Amino acid sequence: MDQSIKDLLRFFAASLFIMLAAAALNFGVDPLQIFRPSRLFPAMYSQDSRLQNAGLIRNQAFDTVFMGTSLAIHFRQSDIDRILDVKSLKLAMTGSSSREQVFVLAAATARGPKRVIWEVDDWIFHDTPDVDANTHLPADLYRGNVKGIVSYLFSGAMAREAVGMAARSIPLLEPTLARLTNEALFKFPLSNVDDINTLQPADDVGAIYNAKRAMAAFKYITDPVRSKYLLDDTDYDMKVRVFERDAIGLITANPDITFDIYLPPYSILQWVALRETSPETLQSVYAFSAYFCRRLMDFPNVRLFDFRSVTEVTHDLNNYSDVIHHSPEIDLKVLSWLAQDRYRVDAAAPTASLDQLKAQVAAYRVDGVER
Repeated sequence: MDQSIKDLLRFFAASLFIMLAAAALNFGVDPLQIFRPSRLFPAMYSQDSRLQNAGLIRNQAFDTVFMGTSLAIHFRQSDIDRILDVKSLKLAMTGSSSREQVFVLAAATARGPKRVIWEVDDWIFHDTPDVDANTHLPADLYRGNVKGIVSYLFSGAMAREAVGMAARSIPLLEPTLARLTNEALFKFPLSNVDDINTLQPADDVGAIYNAKRAMAAFKYITDPVRSKYLLDDTDYDMKVRVFERDAIGLITANPDITFDIYLPPYSILQWVALRETSPETLQSVYAFSAYFCRRLMDFPNVRLFDFRSVTEVTHDLNNYSDVIHHSPEIDLKVLSWLAQDRYRVDAAAPTASLDQLKAQVAAYRVDGVER
């Protein structure tokens, strides 16, 4: 046999061995816990929600699902469980669209939860590509089909994480591996599922959430050079169509699940920014919000909560890191309001809280910043 052919065969044999070794390693360690809860090695978790959620849905026990955007990302499952007396699974994804959220929720509701708590950002209902075109969301892994499982087993990135998890189970190597995690080599830094995308004790909450930062964000987004992005929310018909397809589609498909949907407490500055720079967008948001509130009242398995006009929170700018993102202290308030059934939208007056918000926005003045 020609030497070049022998070398080629050796190359293919070596490549096949490496691929099979990676698959065996990924199956044995199972970094995302797709096949089974972690037993042989300590579980480790990623901060990449779109990736990590696929494994959490499969390996965690839960009766309640918690979904949302970055406004819900810092909630702790332990707080949700304690305050609402549930066994929760947090699946919030930063910057997620309604299409992404509903796809992930559909995978979670297939596990039979009794309740979905859903933080609904006004801006999630937009036309976006199908989930299969979303390179950040491993759609087939959520589906659990052959393509998803094969891509997981033969993933070099997963094999690297598997090596790290196996090595970290060796006490002598654990300190060294811990320093490499979350940097250039290993990306699964967390040993406790409760810590996924949450602030840690060492974080300076006061430095992150304060009125100075909120005001700086307000000035930034209302600068004429940057404020054009606020015009990106004026297509009322599109928003209604996407809302009907995604949110209403999921609700009607799961009549036995209770949906607790809440509108988060943006700071008053978000609404004032719209008032000052893009009043047409503000009116479009108001119109869609009215439709949203009325439409959800049609479903007996939906409870809607509107926290947007709770002035004790929304007018205290020390609660915010920018014009919308609120502190973990407000996370706890939101959970307590849900537990106490406070600020729930009344079917007899579905736009009452929206009307209160409109009045607050019209009256609010920002000293030294108004145009």
